[in-house]
Amino acid sequence: MTRFDRRRFLTITAAAMAIPSAAAASSVARWTGRALGGPVSMQLVGLNDDAAQPIFKAVEAELARLEAIFSLYHLSSELVRLNRDGQLPTPSPELLSVLSLCSALHTASDGAFDPSIQPLWRAIALKKDADAVSRAKQAIGWSRVRYDESSIRLPEAGALTLNGIAQGAVTDAVVDLLKRHDLQNVLVDMGEIAAVGSGPSGPWTIGVSLPNGTLVHRLTAQDRAVATSVPYAMTIGMEQGHILTPTGARARAKITSVSAPRAVLADGLSTALCLVPASRSVDIIQAFKGARLEYFEQA
Repeated sequence: MTRFDRRRFLTITAAAMAIPSAAAASSVARWTGRALGGPVSMQLVGLNDDAAQPIFKAVEAELARLEAIFSLYHLSSELVRLNRDGQLPTPSPELLSVLSLCSALHTASDGAFDPSIQPLWRAIALKKDADAVSRAKQAIGWSRVRYDESSIRLPEAGALTLNGIAQGAVTDAVVDLLKRHDLQNVLVDMGEIAAVGSGPSGPWTIGVSLPNGTLVHRLTAQDRAVATSVPYAMTIGMEQGHILTPTGARARAKITSVSAPRAVLADGLSTALCLVPASRSVDIIQAFKGARLEYFEQA
């Protein structure tokens, strides 16, 4: 868990709720930009550029708003201010919602899923000495993080990363915004994939691939989200996978893919299942209504 841009791109494909003619069906409005540390692209089928502009602007604004909550690299984001000051007054509802799910995942995974791992991640990534790594481990402890509507408070020297779950929350927010604009057939791909309604010929088809592009699994999805975690897609320190347990132990999975009704849950579960024994996966998945393990490969 750490860099918020670990998924490098966002693509959105959406069809207008009603396409009145063949000419309208053939029109596609396109937009490109940058958000969440990477390039962003969006296409709306059945809308011309003028009709699509308000939607493009709304999505762009929503991405900027959410980055100002969850990003580790936006200097004034809520998460950066929390890590800098050790506390954050009046946190946003979006941040509190993600923290609540983090608590549930922490409990279900016997503590393996722990967003307070950021000090250890940073120490390993910067190749600090053994004493610094040991001190970083002492700053970890989700049970010592306190949060409510008035504030979030971290333990001494503590810091959070939400990169094993926040990308899913952003995906859900974008989907909700598109639905408010009457777009009922939508595919949002931020690494976490939300498949709403249907594709051109039925349920959306989603592939699960390794970083080298090898397709390892294919599934169809309608009104579900799919998240895939590959711990060794990025390495830190001495070839340590970027998804860690609070003890610094290596991930147990080469790849995990989970589907769920919401992307934030699929994202968090795909991260958590990388860190637990394979024998625990079924019990953890069953603790969350509607979640399914789609693909798992042992490290």
